[in-house]
Amino acid sequence: MADAVIRPYQPPDRDEVYDVCLRTADSGGDATDVYRDPTLPGDLFAGPYVYLEPEFAFVLDDGERVSGYVLGTPDTTAFVGKLRERWLPLVGGRHPLPPGPPADHEESMVEFLHHPERMIIPALADYPAHLHIDMLPHMQRSGWGRKLIHRLFDAVRAAGAPRLHLGTTRANTAAIRFYERLDFHRIDVPNQDGLVYLGRSTQTKAV
Repeated sequence: MADAVIRPYQPPDRDEVYDVCLRTADSGGDATDVYRDPTLPGDLFAGPYVYLEPEFAFVLDDGERVSGYVLGTPDTTAFVGKLRERWLPLVGGRHPLPPGPPADHEESMVEFLHHPERMIIPALADYPAHLHIDMLPHMQRSGWGRKLIHRLFDAVRAAGAPRLHLGTTRANTAAIRFYERLDFHRIDVPNQDGLVYLGRSTQTKAV
């Protein structure tokens, strides 16, 4: 895409960011048919970042629409406090907690939304920043993912974060290989069945 650019997130981008999130929320694949409520992935993994810390949100504009993004925070613990105090009151009402234990994946995600403190994991304490990155298929394998991550690295490094982590599902093997090519290493995080956490320094460029 000759006209593609990475630029700071702007409020009119919200719907397209949510669309990208939904269309990549099934271990990197399209989750349109997975969620009964199509806004849930965005309210979990995109909306809080662009609302609470838009200075750490960058979009990949392909010349026609937002077709990817990287979102993050330099301080996960502080971000969780903002989720609890400012984000959950906005969106919790449209995603009510199930009356009992989660019955399926969607209810598990709703429970996660209502308990943001689960993002504070002791094994990740040395990696205070974190990110989410997603791109639609037509922009993948073209070098833009690396550029998006470097843009986020620059932003969180300037904010004082020395290291960064991210999480993905074990099933998302293509994403894991991509991160490892960018010098991310796996972090041993106990009791996280089905998830993989990776981290690296923000101080050097990935090759």
